[in-house]
Amino acid sequence: MTKLKIKTGDNVRVIAGDHKGSEGKVVRVFREKNKAIVEGVNMVSKHVKPSATNPQGGIVKKEAAIHISNIALVDPKTKETTKVAYKIEGDKKVRVSKKSNQAL
Repeated sequence: MTKLKIKTGDNVRVIAGDHKGSEGKVVRVFREKNKAIVEGVNMVSKHVKPSATNPQGGIVKKEAAIHISNIALVDPKTKETTKVAYKIEGDKKVRVSKKSNQAL
């Protein structure tokens, strides 16, 4: 399993694929599959069977997972995509933006 530099709650931009250029917040990360679900990106239609919780059934729109290699972290200061570095500050390991050199 590889070390992922994107975590839940990060603001990311899609850099490749059909949804290129769209931004959103990471809702969930699947480390074993190297995928993440980004809020409002890669929406798919899912047919839902009627049940006790959803008696109507029908078609529901929801976000599908997108590969980690197709998203990049957005630097909160410069609002541009950035890479992530790690620095040791005191006894803590901190994620740092490579463009603005500030902690994330």
